[in-house]
Amino acid sequence: MDWASVIGLILVIFGIVTGQLMEGGNLSSLVQPAAFVIVVVGTLGAVLLQSRLNTFKRGVRMLRWVVSEPPDTSKKNVADALIWSVVARREGFLSLERYMNASSDPFISKGLRLVIDGIDPIRLKDILDVDISLYEMEQRQAAKIWDAAGGYSPTIGILGAVLGLIHVMENLSDPSKLGGGIAVAFVATIYGVGMANLLFLPISNKLKEIIGREVTRREMLSDIFYSIALGDSPRVVEERLTHHRN
Repeated sequence: MDWASVIGLILVIFGIVTGQLMEGGNLSSLVQPAAFVIVVVGTLGAVLLQSRLNTFKRGVRMLRWVVSEPPDTSKKNVADALIWSVVARREGFLSLERYMNASSDPFISKGLRLVIDGIDPIRLKDILDVDISLYEMEQRQAAKIWDAAGGYSPTIGILGAVLGLIHVMENLSDPSKLGGGIAVAFVATIYGVGMANLLFLPISNKLKEIIGREVTRREMLSDIFYSIALGDSPRVVEERLTHHRN
């Protein structure tokens, strides 16, 4: 559980609610279903229009990372890499097969399989680097749906405000309907700007950080597999690990 994200979300809600009450306002005035539908559904439609469905689904699934980050296995990978290098040096590449079968990480399994198969080290590095590039591209494209939502929602909030004002102008002769139209106009803007800056953009930045960390981990592993395939000594492998940690 990422408690920083949980606390941040609580503070966002607390700040808005407390500020509204301190100003003497009523919380019910912030609840406008019409404004919510305009902003949320409109933003969803705009994001879907610019994204492929698979990319959109992947971005939505990544949302759970905001409060429950994927485990960071970098330290374990460092310890495992030293073991792989020692075993490969003493017993040969085929001895790494048991580690490949035991790994639940597809990237590690692929790297070890390439080493076991005796792939040329440079070719091995190229294959893994392409794999990393494809992973990074797919993940960053998925995370961009939240960037897009952060860009569209304020504008759609303004559209909601204009629609609310149109409703007001149509009912100038009926004062009982003016309040609802004005409320939609202002609250739609609050929803649009608030969701963009308090939810969508922070979510996007958090996901990018997690993706960057995973890419760095894979780059470290790629370098290690290359070193093992070259037949480098465990000390050289450790030096490479030290370089990545720094």
